[in-house]
Amino acid sequence: MGVGQTDGGVTLGTGPSAYLRLLRHGPAARPFFAALVARLPIAMAPLGILLLIERERGAYSLAGFVTGAFAVGSAIGMPLWGRLMDRHGQPRVLVPTSLTSAAMLVAVAVATLGDAPSAALLVLSFLAGLAFPPMSPAIRAAWRTIFPARASRRVAFALDGTSVELVFVGGPLLLSLLLVLTPGGVPLVLTAVLLAGGTLAYCLTSAARRSSGLSGEDPEPVTSPRRRVPVVFIGGVATVLATMLILSIGFGQLDTSMAATAGIMLGSTDNVGILFACIAGGSTLGGLAYGARHWRFSERHAVPVLFAAFSVLLGLMALLLSWSGASLALVLPLLFVTGVTIAPALIMQQQLMDHLAPPDRLNEAQSFLSAANTTGAAAGTAVAGVLIDFHGVDWSFAGASAALALAVVVALASQRRWKRAEQEVVAATLPADVRV
Repeated sequence: MGVGQTDGGVTLGTGPSAYLRLLRHGPAARPFFAALVARLPIAMAPLGILLLIERERGAYSLAGFVTGAFAVGSAIGMPLWGRLMDRHGQPRVLVPTSLTSAAMLVAVAVATLGDAPSAALLVLSFLAGLAFPPMSPAIRAAWRTIFPARASRRVAFALDGTSVELVFVGGPLLLSLLLVLTPGGVPLVLTAVLLAGGTLAYCLTSAARRSSGLSGEDPEPVTSPRRRVPVVFIGGVATVLATMLILSIGFGQLDTSMAATAGIMLGSTDNVGILFACIAGGSTLGGLAYGARHWRFSERHAVPVLFAAFSVLLGLMALLLSWSGASLALVLPLLFVTGVTIAPALIMQQQLMDHLAPPDRLNEAQSFLSAANTTGAAAGTAVAGVLIDFHGVDWSFAGASAALALAVVVALASQRRWKRAEQEVVAATLPADVRV
């Protein structure tokens, strides 16, 4: 069965073959693979900065501060670039930001090897993060252009979510290989090449050129009151961002907790890849299974249920690690099952934003979602460090469980608002003569 046409758009159907249909559909496959390359630096750049500075300067504290400056810059810049993409189109924003960020990454490598002062490293890293192109928000906004049918977008979001798992597994593996095979700052320079090359390739696709809110039918003028206010104040966007922020605090605690668990159970935090591979495998399976079929429930109803399952599984992990008889034979399967909930949780958040944000503000909305993810993960990492140092790794897993429980409360409290906001967005997209 090939890719068909339904209601003026492309339909992918259901089942595992839906992913193959997407990858055979050129207008979807080209931006997908270009974005995949461009997003490898999301995982490679922070780790590359951290490892290069630690190796050359011998100080984890400095390396941590410089890497943190990159994260802060990215969290600040992402919503700004998303808003500009809605106004001016994706290529006009992605091309200059990718080239600037790549240049700053190269500058960080050169400055580190050239014994530049620590303040210079902090500034350059911050600028690299500030200019980092919003590739994830861009491709997520582009799915609406590529696939007008909501069911097909679910498949696209699922494959996109799985590709992010590959980024966070494959990116560090590629960087590790480069560290072994190449000298000095070469890994960070090649990271910059991937960033610029992948982004430029994406900008050459028709999806990137067409994915601007102002290019759609009946766009709102830039001077209208609705367009002047930040997208976070429109509809149910703010509560989606709140749930993503809390969810990501749990993610940050989870990642740090797994590193500590590796140190305890595997003898070194260097072996954390085993635990990450296990949870990433479950996440990949969960994401692909979710996107491969049509579900009768809506995302807004499923989100609190999925968050609750995630919270319970993290709580079980906390209880397991508080038990003296805990072993890898129990930890690894539980991590895999926990991972099954991760990709669907993220995909549903992205779909909620896709449904609730006004079409002409989607790039900005998805950018805020990415910023909430980055900010929450950073906060969760800090909280987990304190809990592990003072109470132990089981408390850190318990903290992640508590964060997810709070996300459940927020999601339940947001149900009416999300329903009303989605109805408003649907009504706004109807022709004027049929609006009620």
